[in-house]
Amino acid sequence: MTLVESETVDAFHRGRFHVVQPLGQGHRSGMDAMLLASLVASDRACRVADLGAGAGAAGMAVASRLDLAEVVLVERSPTMAAFARRSLALPENGRFAERVSVIEADVALTGRARRAAGLPDDAFDHVIMNPPFNDASDRRTPDSLKAEAHAMSDGLFEIWIKTAGAIMKPGGQLSLIARPESIADIIAACGRRFGGIEITPLHPRTGENAVRILVTAIKQSRKRLVLRAPLMVHEEGAHRFAGDVDDLNNGRAAYRRR
Repeated sequence: MTLVESETVDAFHRGRFHVVQPLGQGHRSGMDAMLLASLVASDRACRVADLGAGAGAAGMAVASRLDLAEVVLVERSPTMAAFARRSLALPENGRFAERVSVIEADVALTGRARRAAGLPDDAFDHVIMNPPFNDASDRRTPDSLKAEAHAMSDGLFEIWIKTAGAIMKPGGQLSLIARPESIADIIAACGRRFGGIEITPLHPRTGENAVRILVTAIKQSRKRLVLRAPLMVHEEGAHRFAGDVDDLNNGRAAYRRR
């Protein structure tokens, strides 16, 4: 593969798979994507949809860790979808590439348009998502690709979670990573579609405020919400990742529901 100056090939899971990503434009995946992928825990064959997949890092992390997972990367940007396809063509990803496909589609599609795009009703065991997280009032980047990936629109969680509920099998699991200030919107969007919501706050260190939340929920469950013990990202007094977070970040473990 021939690279240009505006892109890189980045190793994840300590070199277990690689992703072609834009440099200086668009969204570049990192720990958020890996922690999102860790929320998928399955010992059986499963179908996984990664909504707003970008270059595909989170979905590929699932396929890399779970040998029986079939993953569909859903991305509306043709440019980012092309990065995902190029990543799947890398020799380093050959052991799972046949189990991963890319669909160019807007997560906001509904009904016949969504089904025609390749996202049928009740088809997936897991749906994962890392939706845009910047409020519209935040300072906007001049990079149009990055702005599209990061800028949150009104009703975004309602739209994305509605789609997740439509394409997921009853009893399937929704997983997402977001900023803590989105917690009310996420719970409201789950509504009657999803129950058994589990929320885990991620704190950089003890005594510091949470910077992310990990959220899982089950379609048509009536179980109550659970606020789980927080995860501390770094060891106390060090820049190293804490052991359990390092295992999640590098695909050595899944963050299973209680």
